[in-house]
Amino acid sequence: MSTNTLEKLQARFDPQAAKGMHEIFQFHFSDAGNHYLDIQDGKLDIQEGEHDDPSVSLSMSTDTLKGIMNGGINGMTAFMTGKLKATGNVMLATKLTSLFPGE
Repeated sequence: MSTNTLEKLQARFDPQAAKGMHEIFQFHFSDAGNHYLDIQDGKLDIQEGEHDDPSVSLSMSTDTLKGIMNGGINGMTAFMTGKLKATGNVMLATKLTSLFPGE
């Protein structure tokens, strides 16, 4: 994943939406390797690599993530059409847009 996309996520992060949340979002990008978001009570830490116990794992391309984040792609549609694969606590994936609200 380009650092640009990671910086955008960091900049868009809404600490209020993440209050009391203790979750790991693992991303497997088909075009950019693995990264995970460690969200601990309003704080965001973005790491490269694989977490050994993620709350939810999401597999997609970086373009799909960008589309979901900017509202161009509906997350549920991406899931149904196979552009997005999720394992673990899949309902957590639906919180991404509230954790990282649009610009």
